[in-house]
Order: sequence, then C-alpha cells, then structure tokens
Amino acid sequence: MQSGILLIDKPEGPSSAQVVQRVKRALRAKKVGHLGTLDPFASGLLLLGINDGTKIADLFLTAQKTYSGVITLGVETDTQDSTGKILETREVPSLTEAELARLQEAFTGTLSQTPPMYSALKKGGVRLYRLARQGRDVPREPRRIQIERLRLSLPGPTEMKIEVACSKGTYIRTLAADMGKYLGCGAHLKSLRRLSCGLLTLDQALPVSAVEARGDQEKIPLISLSRALDFLRGLQLSNPVVARLRMGQQEALSGLPAPEGGEGMMRLLDSQDSLVALARWVDDAAGGRWRLFRVFGCSASPLASY
Repeated sequence: MQSGILLIDKPEGPSSAQVVQRVKRALRAKKVGHLGTLDPFASGLLLLGINDGTKIADLFLTAQKTYSGVITLGVETDTQDSTGKILETREVPSLTEAELARLQEAFTGTLSQTPPMYSALKKGGVRLYRLARQGRDVPREPRRIQIERLRLSLPGPTEMKIEVACSKGTYIRTLAADMGKYLGCGAHLKSLRRLSCGLLTLDQALPVSAVEARGDQEKIPLISLSRALDFLRGLQLSNPVVARLRMGQQEALSGLPAPEGGEGMMRLLDSQDSLVALARWVDDAAGGRWRLFRVFGCSASPLASY
C-alpha cells in the first residue's frame, strides 16, 4: 500500500478513531490516521493519511473547513448537540428575515468562543469531557475564531439551517448554542455534516463500506501528497538534489529561491512531480533560510476516478 490521502464520507455514529481502525484493517496499511477529527454524531468529510500521509496531519488541522447542519431552537443540552441531556426548553420567538440577517451578521467575522466542556481539550492533564461526565464545570479560556462565511435559513418554526466556513478550532455546536443565547431561547446542534477541508471536498470521498468492500484487492483512490498540498508552492528539483534531500542533508536547500509573499513552507518535488520533502522558512540572524520540515519516502498513488 502506497502513501497518500484517502477521503472518507463518515457516517453518523462511529468515532473518527473507529473509522481509522476499520480502514486500516481493510487496507492492511502500516499507518492510518485522521487529519482532523469529527464528532461521532457528525457525518461528512474525514481526511485519512495513509502511511506517509500521516506526516502532514498538522498542515490540515489549520485549514479552513466548511459545514452544513441543522440547529434546533428552544432546547438547550449539556453537550450542545442532539446526543446530550436536555437542560432547558423555552419558547422560540418568531424570526423575521431582518432578525435572521442581524443574527447572521453578529456571528460572522472574528469571534471569541469558549470551548465546550464536552471536548477533548485538557485541563490539568485531564480531558474536559471526562470532567464533564463527573458533573464538573471548570473555567475555560475563550479562543479567537474566524467565521468567514455564514448562511442561515428557517425551514420551520423551531429549526434553523446553517452553512458555515470557519477557521481551525471552531466548535459548530458551541456556535449553535451561542446563537440560541443571542436569540434568548437557547439552541443545540441537531445534525452536522463536513463539506470540505482546505481544497478537498466531500464529493471526492468514499463511504467506509466501499473501502471495506474493495479492501486491498482493488486500487483505492488515494490523493497524492503533492496534490493534497498544492496550496503550497512547488519546486521541481534535479535527481542529485532529490537524493541528498532523502538523506536529510540540509545543505541541499541552499540553492532554493527566497520565499514569495511571506510564504513559510514549500513543496519539493522530483522529476515526476512526486513530493520528496517539505521545506520551512526559518528567520535567523543571517536573514533567513530554508530548513527541512518533513522528508517522504515513496511517492503516493494518483487520484483514481470513481
């Protein structure tokens, strides 16, 4: 099994870790890891790194993501989603188009968001969700998030559809709960579906069952590491330089051009446009230089049609 990125259409129910284990068994791959988790109740795009693909997880954790979902108005839960215990119910006000537009404007742009207790963040070395299950509520520091795009609509009197493009670290269920507080009626996230991560989209994804049906007997459509990272500038290098990079020789980077437009990372490619390494720009007393960030072994298979 070669290296690359496998796009999975995760169903509601299993955790991201459970999906990873199912795919790993089906492909008999040495390494499989997700490049950003989805809550068990959520569905949609889950990026899996296969073998060397696990080395680029941190690059996708920072990528913009888009989601669609449904918010239930008038009902607050302890988890801020449909899996939690109901804490309070209130009457839902009748919303006009103008009020919906104001709500949309209030929650677009740079926001301060307090992470939920039911999350994998740690406090004193303990996961917050473990503390929440013990009935404990501990202080959490608000974090700055960016809502690039928000579209709201009302399919019914107690439901609101949401489409959102957001930054790393955004909790959509907390966004839903905060909008409920803004409206004065409370709310929770009924359903959520991830549509994209960076430039990778759900329409390219396979259901887990399709991967299990193919197993390692048929070609699985992996996205090459180079294509997955094509938002970074790429530079094709000669075979001698490629050989030196594969041996981890930093000196081979001395001939690279200076960064453009404040870029901090570059793809280094062989003659076949396969990803050999990632170089990161490091500022120093001499004005800065490129340093090896990741080195990759074999090239990934190309994206197959399906």
